[in-house]
Amino acid sequence: MIKFGERLRELRIEKGLSAIKLGKALGVGDTTILRWESSRMLPTIDRLYDVCKFFGVTADYMIGLED
Repeated sequence: MIKFGERLRELRIEKGLSAIKLGKALGVGDTTILRWESSRMLPTIDRLYDVCKFFGVTADYMIGLED
């Protein structure tokens, strides 16, 4: 699941969002975003869905099953 953190960071930066702004958009704290990005923590399935919907990507993309 290291891909999740890498891809989340890439997508966040591409959109020009800070961890704080992305956290607010997803209803989580900025520390949660940073933990996801560093792979110290993984999102629940509900939060994974929220991330995918927000960025318009698939869960397969976020977890590294597709490019």
